[in-house]
Amino acid sequence: MSFQDQINQDIKAAMLARESEKLGVLRMLKTALMNSVIEKSGAGGTLDETDALAIVRKEVKKRQDSVEAFEKGGRPELAATEKAEIDILNTYLPQPLSPEEVTALVIAAIAETGATSRKEMGAVMKIVNEKAAGRADGRTISSEVQKHLAA
Repeated sequence: MSFQDQINQDIKAAMLARESEKLGVLRMLKTALMNSVIEKSGAGGTLDETDALAIVRKEVKKRQDSVEAFEKGGRPELAATEKAEIDILNTYLPQPLSPEEVTALVIAAIAETGATSRKEMGAVMKIVNEKAAGRADGRTISSEVQKHLAA
């Protein structure tokens, strides 16, 4: 079953269960997926799993930014709504890497590239990002690489 088919089934299930919040998030996600398909290959195309997960991550990132803005603006009720949407979207993402796994990837990448200073951080980041396959946040990876290259 494709990712888009799974979203369609979950939309039907949310409609039957009368879960309006989940239904709204899934409809938004379906729209984002369809817009991406149209941009890439026209109306009749489909997305592969990697592209679909990238779109889900992008939507999560948008909501995380909104949460920060709402909390700074003193709107905790809107921040809570965005957090609930993040929880729904996270169910479609693979399990994130633990801090220990990120550290192990960084150490392996540094050994692979032979990096010794922050000037070589880009090469290390490229390898870690490829191996993490979107299962770790870019900020987390960057800070871990900086920590190990500074030592």
